[in-house]
Amino acid sequence: MRLSISKSKNSTSLYVIKSTYENGINSSKIVEKLGTVKELEEKLNGQDPIVWAKEYIKELNKKEKEQKRDVIVKYNQSKQIDKDIQRSFNGGYLFLQQLYHQLGLDKICNDISTKYKFTFNLNSILSRLVYGRILYPSSKLNTYQESKYLLEQPDFKLQHVYRALEVISKETDFIQSQLYENSLSISKRNDRILYYDCTNYFFEIEQEDGLKQYGFAKDHKPNPIVEMGLFMDGDGVPLAFSIHSGNTSEQTTLIPLEEKILKDFELSKFIVCTDAGLSSTDNRKFNDKKDRAFITTQSVKKLKKHLKRWALDPNGWHLDRTDKLYDISLLDKNEKTYEKYKSQIFYKERWIKEDGLEQRLIVTYSLKYRDYQRQIRNRQLERAAKLIKSRPKDINKKNQNDYKRFISSTNVTKDGEIAKKKVYSLNLDAIANEEMYDGFYAVCTNLEDDATEITKINHRRWEIEECFRIMKSEFKARPVYLSRDDRIQAHFTTCFLALVLYRYLEKYLNENFTSHEIITSLRNINFYNVPKEGYIPTYTRTDFTDALHKAFGFRTDSQIVSTKQMKSFFKNTKKKKTLRTF
Repeated sequence: MRLSISKSKNSTSLYVIKSTYENGINSSKIVEKLGTVKELEEKLNGQDPIVWAKEYIKELNKKEKEQKRDVIVKYNQSKQIDKDIQRSFNGGYLFLQQLYHQLGLDKICNDISTKYKFTFNLNSILSRLVYGRILYPSSKLNTYQESKYLLEQPDFKLQHVYRALEVISKETDFIQSQLYENSLSISKRNDRILYYDCTNYFFEIEQEDGLKQYGFAKDHKPNPIVEMGLFMDGDGVPLAFSIHSGNTSEQTTLIPLEEKILKDFELSKFIVCTDAGLSSTDNRKFNDKKDRAFITTQSVKKLKKHLKRWALDPNGWHLDRTDKLYDISLLDKNEKTYEKYKSQIFYKERWIKEDGLEQRLIVTYSLKYRDYQRQIRNRQLERAAKLIKSRPKDINKKNQNDYKRFISSTNVTKDGEIAKKKVYSLNLDAIANEEMYDGFYAVCTNLEDDATEITKINHRRWEIEECFRIMKSEFKARPVYLSRDDRIQAHFTTCFLALVLYRYLEKYLNENFTSHEIITSLRNINFYNVPKEGYIPTYTRTDFTDALHKAFGFRTDSQIVSTKQMKSFFKNTKKKKTLRTF
C-alpha cells in the first residue's frame, strides 16, 4: 500500500491505495480515504499531514503483512451487482486437496500423463472428480459444472473429462498399487489384517450389456448391476478394489484380487477376514498357505448336526484364558448375575476337518447380543401381528429376514373344518426355532491365536460395511448412469479414491465426527469474494471446523481471508509432507 495525493482547484486529498493483480490485469484500488490536507491539519494540530500519512501507511503495511489489518468494504444500496460474475466459492476442498497431494496422487497422474503424452491436465481432472464425489456427488457433466464453484477454477473442458475416464480405467491397477506405496509415507499401514467384502450397484436401465448384468441385488432393485469387491486394511482404510459383471458369483472374486495384492503390493503375510458369503472352501484353502491365514464367519444354523449340538450346549464355556468353565443357561438366573455378565463374551472352540481342510471353530455367546436379537425380533413380531389383524391381503412371499416369515397360514379352522379363506397366525415353531440361536456367533480360522483376539479382529468387519454405506449414501455412487465399461471402471476408481481420502480425513480428526457431519460441513465451507481484497467466510464456525483447522495447520475462519493469504493456502495444500504422520 502507498500514499496517493489527488489535487483539485479547491483542495488536496490523501488516499491509501493498493496495487492489485487479478485475471492477468494490473490495477490499483483505493483502500481508504484519509481526508483533505486542510482537514488533517486541523485534526493533527499542525502536524504535517503528508508525514503523518506515510507513517500511517507504514503501520498499515505492517498489519497487512501480519494479516491483522482492518478491511473496509463499501456497498451501495442502489447499485446492482455485476452480471454473470460469480461471487460465492467452496473452500472445503482445500483440506481434501492437502490429503490428495500428501498421498502423491498428483505424481501418479504425472507419471500416467508422461506415458500417454496427452495435452489435457489429468491431475486437475482426477482431483476434481474425487473432490466432487465427496462434496457434490452427481453426474460427470454436473461435476464439471460444479467444479467452477471451487476457489481454484478448472483448466479443462468437459470433453477432456470423458477422455480422462478412458485413461483412468486403463491405469486403475497402477493407481491402486502406487497409492498404497505412497500412503506408507503418511502412516504405517496395518496390512497384517485385510478385510474383504462385496456389494453391488444398480443402473437405471433394463437392458444387460457388458459389465451390466442381472444378478442377486442386495438392495433388491430389479435392474442390471455391477459387483465391487473391496479389500480394507486393519485400520479401516481401503486397500484395493475390483469390478465384476453383475452375474458373477461373489465367492469367485476374492482370489483374483488377492493375487493382484500379492503381486502389485508385494504383500505376503496377512490374515484375510470375510463374512460367511465369501467363505468358500477354495477361498479358505487359498489362504491356508505360506504366511497367509483366514478368519471367516460361520453360520451356527448351517453347522453339521453334531457341531450344532456342541455349539448350542450351555455347558463348557470359557470367559477368559483361565480353565474355569461356565453354564450359560445360568447367566440370567437373577438380576445380579445378569448385570455381572451382560457385557461379557463367552466362547468355546474346537478343531474340525472338512473337505481336507483343518480349521478351528470358535463359537461365542453374549447376553447383550442375545438381547439385541430379541429386541429386533419382537419389533418384527409386532409388525407381523399388526399385518395379520389389519391387512391380511398384503401377506405374500417372504425372504429369510422379512418379518412375514413369522406368519403361517392354513385353510383349516381350529375345529378342523375347511375354512372359506386362509387363516393367518404367528408361527410359534418358527419363532422358537430362531430363538435357539440368540446370542450365538461363530467364526472359523486356521490361526492358533487366542480366541478372544480372533473374535476382536472379526468384529471390525463392520468398518468395510460402513465403507460401502458411505459410497452408496454419502457419495451417491448409485445408480450408475454411465454405459461404457471403461467409464464404469473409472467411475468406481474415483469413488474408491474419494473413500481413501475420506478415511484419512477421519483419522486426522481422531474419528471424533460422524461421516454425515464431516461431509456436510465440508460442503458448507463457502466464501464470498470481495474483489481485490479477499474472501469472507460465510460458513458457521463449529467444533468441527476448529478441529479441521487444527489438524491441517491453517485457518480459513478469520473475518476476511486476504487474496494473498488464500493463494498461499492454494500453494501449501499442494506440497508433499505438509501433514503430521500417525
